[in-house]
Amino acid sequence: MNKPLRRIAIFCGLLVLTLLLRDNWLQYVKSDSLATDDNNRRLTIARYSTPRGDIVVDGDPVTGSAKTSKSGLNDLEFKRTYKDGAMWAPVTGYASQAFGANQLENLEDGILTGNDDRLFFRNTLDMITGKQKQGGNVVTTLNADAQKAAYNGLKARGAKGAVVALEPSTGKILALASYPSYDPSVFAGNSNDDAEAWKKLQKKYNPDDPMLNRALRETYPPGSTFKVVTAAAALENNLYPDADTRTNSPLPWTLPNTTTELKNEGNIPCENATMREALRVSCNTVFGKIGSDLGKDKMIAEAEKFGFNAEQFTPVRSSASVFPEKMDRPQTALSSIGQFETAATPLQMAMVASAVANDGKLMKPYMVDKLQSSNLDTVAQTEPQELSQPLSSKNAQILQSMMETVVKEGTGTKAQIDGVTVGGKTGTAQHGVDNSENPYAWFISYAKVADGSSPVAVAVVIEDENADRGDISGGGLAAPIAKKVMQAVINAKK
Repeated sequence: MNKPLRRIAIFCGLLVLTLLLRDNWLQYVKSDSLATDDNNRRLTIARYSTPRGDIVVDGDPVTGSAKTSKSGLNDLEFKRTYKDGAMWAPVTGYASQAFGANQLENLEDGILTGNDDRLFFRNTLDMITGKQKQGGNVVTTLNADAQKAAYNGLKARGAKGAVVALEPSTGKILALASYPSYDPSVFAGNSNDDAEAWKKLQKKYNPDDPMLNRALRETYPPGSTFKVVTAAAALENNLYPDADTRTNSPLPWTLPNTTTELKNEGNIPCENATMREALRVSCNTVFGKIGSDLGKDKMIAEAEKFGFNAEQFTPVRSSASVFPEKMDRPQTALSSIGQFETAATPLQMAMVASAVANDGKLMKPYMVDKLQSSNLDTVAQTEPQELSQPLSSKNAQILQSMMETVVKEGTGTKAQIDGVTVGGKTGTAQHGVDNSENPYAWFISYAKVADGSSPVAVAVVIEDENADRGDISGGGLAAPIAKKVMQAVINAKK
């Protein structure tokens, strides 16, 4: 072989070797990352080649699948459909041919598409019998009547807001509503109409931000609802032994190291008031001084036992609620009444009410009860899990009696339910520069039935920009919604 031919042969051999190395690199080293790459078109085609499994509430699917009109460049056979999409969007999330998926649709995509390894045996049987592969189901903990009461209550107000309801003994999420909301069906495909619908929902074009899950992802100043946490801290740290001991709370009271008086709302009996009376009429001075007397370390410790300063996974991620870790004494006082930098999701405040109702034990919140194969066999079952013990059973019962006084004869009377013991706490949280904007209206509560059990705890927050400022209160705007949600859960258990 002459020299030029030999060079060509060596060059060609190197090319073949390079191709073999590249092929092995792709198949054995990069195979997993390529198989799961969002830009892998085969994944999308496979995801929508068969009907997805369903997300189920109270035994009925709130999702479905429909045949796509295959035309032009559209090679995807099925698209997602939703029943009462706007009501359930904070739970389901969306699954879109063009824009991907989020929340349960994304987190449980393997089950819903039938591609999860846990469905291997089922898929193998289907392959042997020639049956088309089917997705499994995600069975939620949600209560349809409670969700409807929550969503319709927010919608009737016509204001931004959110509702979360929990079952205190297990942590099951019974309602998770956010308003305004969106219908995931309108952009489930990949047509020009779907793209336009998606665009209209983005915050850039819609300042109401309907795709924001306010129940899990928005943090608000909790205002006076946080006084429940401060009362728990006082009891747990033996600052006061019970609900009816008079506190050391002068009036007026000046914030430590300042000349600024902490004000109460109106002329209410706060001077040296008992904690029961202070919670009933919502005394800033009493609970601000409790926080200051305890100090930031004890207040931080108690807040974190309730779940503050940590993300929650339901399995959908909830933003971390904040109780500030860097505070001086006056800031500690303000934080202890839900002001300064204190901020909470509606889920977090439902967790506070739930822990009190459950005799001091906080259960981990969750919304997926079980995962099923296509033939309804259980693939995975969620077991209730204790998250923490923010207060003792004895102190929890003291705090229950305080919250029940708020509803019997305090600021939360609009949450009363005949034949049911209700405990609650209102909150009117200031916000805006120099508190210039309308405050947020909060209400947290729980219900106890005749046998002493507590089937539901609720948190409601309302952002009503159009209401008259003087008409905004947690007891006026939020408590009636909480009442309807609690009634829905209680009626469903009868």
